[in-house]
Parts: sequence; structure tokens; C-alpha cells
Amino acid sequence: MEENPGPPDPYGTPPQGGPAPSHPRPAYPPPGYPPPGYPQQPYAQQPYSQQPGGPAYPAPAPYPYPPAKPPSWFLPTPRGARYDHLARTPEARLWRQIVGTLVLACGFVLVSVIVVVAGATIASIVGIPAPLRPDELFGDPVFSLVVLLLSIALVLPVVFGTAALIQRRRPGTLSSVRGRLRWSWLLWCCGLAVLALVLGQGAQVVALAATGGDVSAVFGWAGWGVLVPALVVIVLVVPFQAAAEEYIFRGWVLQAFGAHLRNPVWGIVIGSVVFASLHGYTWVGLIDVFSFGVVMGWLAVRTGGLEAPIALHVVNNMVAFGLSAAAGQLEDALRQGEVPWQSLAGTVVQLSVFAAGTLYLAKKRSIEPVSP
Repeated sequence: MEENPGPPDPYGTPPQGGPAPSHPRPAYPPPGYPPPGYPQQPYAQQPYSQQPGGPAYPAPAPYPYPPAKPPSWFLPTPRGARYDHLARTPEARLWRQIVGTLVLACGFVLVSVIVVVAGATIASIVGIPAPLRPDELFGDPVFSLVVLLLSIALVLPVVFGTAALIQRRRPGTLSSVRGRLRWSWLLWCCGLAVLALVLGQGAQVVALAATGGDVSAVFGWAGWGVLVPALVVIVLVVPFQAAAEEYIFRGWVLQAFGAHLRNPVWGIVIGSVVFASLHGYTWVGLIDVFSFGVVMGWLAVRTGGLEAPIALHVVNNMVAFGLSAAAGQLEDALRQGEVPWQSLAGTVVQLSVFAAGTLYLAKKRSIEPVSP
């Protein structure tokens, strides 16, 4: 009788106390590993599939993972917001509007001082008289025009920088609800501004002629030698000067109030009062400038941007300086003195035609008044 061999030995090992089998079974590794004799490859380099026989997918990216994109300095622009409400960002605080306005005012003064000092230095080198009086900066009216326009135009980067650094919003939101100037719309507004200005000048001439006023200041001629140098300056610098004033008084001021007030009237009226106070005209001229500011601020809100105000401002200043230079009266235009009351007839016609035409074109061309 044979003895009990006892419990079976582990699979693949010979039984204890007995002879080893002539053909031992190979010791296979646990499931999931290659059999002996097959080279092992790193897991991350082998494709895998979720189902047997399915397509192979690349292995996941090895650690460490790519770094996350840093957050943007600029805060998100509110959606569906009017132009005057574009500064209503998640971090909109009253102190940002106050500090930004003070920085802008100080920057305006600083830029003006730097430009005037630079102009006086250049004038002393080339021999241009420089009395530096409020009514006469330099003895050459064209050089005075250059200094005056540049002292305003160079404030434009200060406006953009203030919005970017203090309000933490993209400077393009000062231009329109699209975050940039809408150039095609600007060109349409320029064409309309030319038409409105021609009709306004015509109304002013008719009013002057009907009341016995002097029309020589409107159609005077001093010769090409006087006009051409001034015309070069007007064409090159006036667009930036006019745009800078719009970005300040219809851009920054309007949106600073709109960041906390729902009604745009406060920003429009206060911006127009400050705008008019910086001019040296008599009461008729101040009414003209204030009315211009009110209508331009209203159009900025209705059309969602500064294109219409910039267009009329540029065309108006180019024609005004151009006619004064052609008549040889550029010095009088720079002094901003007395304005005949008949000019209010031209103001009414010009602003009415431009406002009505802008609203009509904005509707026909589907100009967006709110942010996307």
C-alpha cells in the first residue's frame, strides 16, 4: 500500500520526495507581463486600446504636465453692455475712476509743459520769437499750431495707459463696444461729417449775409504760400488732436461715470462742461462747443463707439483751421476770441444733419450699440 503523497505542490515545481519530471513546466509570470524571453518596454511608449482588437491610442503624456497659462492682466469686458458701461468690470471700484481721472489730468498738464518747453527750445535754435503768452505762444502761427496740436495729441497714449493700468481693461474698449475702432463705420461717418459741415457753413454764411455780417473770414484768401505750410500741419496732426480730445471727454469721462451710474446724462453733461471750459471763446463759442460735446456724447452711446464723434471733430477742426489759414487769420483762430452769434445757425444745422444722418446710417448698416 502506497503512502499518502500529501498535498500537491505548487504548480510548476516538482513534488517533494519524488523524482523531477523530465520536462518541467515553465514558470509563467503573472497575467499582464510578457513571457520569459520577450523584452519589456516602458508602459508610456506602448499604445493601448480600450477593447481587444480596437484602434490603438497614444499613451497619456508623462509627468510633469505642461504649465497652465497665466491669467490675463485685463479683466473681462462685460457682455451686452452699452458703450458708457464698458468700464463695469468685476473689479470696478470708485477709487479706480478717481485715481485714473487725476492721473489723466496730471498727464495732460505734464505733456503740455514738455511740448511747450521743447517747442521753445526749437524756436530759440531756429530763431522763431517765443513770447509764450496765452494769446500768442510763438511768433510764427504755423509753429504755434504745431505746438498746440501736439500738446493735445500726445495725451492719447496717456489715456490708453490709464485705462490699461488703473482700470485693468483693454484700451480698445475706449474706442467701441467691439474693443477697437470700426474703420469702415468711421469712414462712413467722415463722409457724413463733410456733408453736415458744408450745410452748416452755408447756413452760417446765409445768416451773416442776411444780418449784414462780414463773410470775409469765411472765404478770405491770403495765397498758397500761407496756406500750404499750415495745410500740411493740419492734415498730419489734427486727426490725432481731435481723436485725443474725444478719447478723453467722450471716452474716459463718459465711461468713468458709466462704471457706477446707469444714466449716461451725467457723464455727457459733465464731460461737455469740462470740454467747453478749456476753450477761450466768448459765450457764443462756448455754447457751440458745449452743444457739440453733448451731441457727440449722445451719439457715442447710441452707436456704441467714438467713430462718429471723432469723424465730425476731425472734419470740423480741419475745415476751421484750413479756412482761417487760407484767409491769413490763423493767429485769430488760435486765440479763440469772439465768435459771431450768426455762427449758431451753422451749429444747429451741422449738428442736426450729422445726428440724424448718423442714426439713419447706424440702423441701415446694423451698427452694434452694445458689446457682444
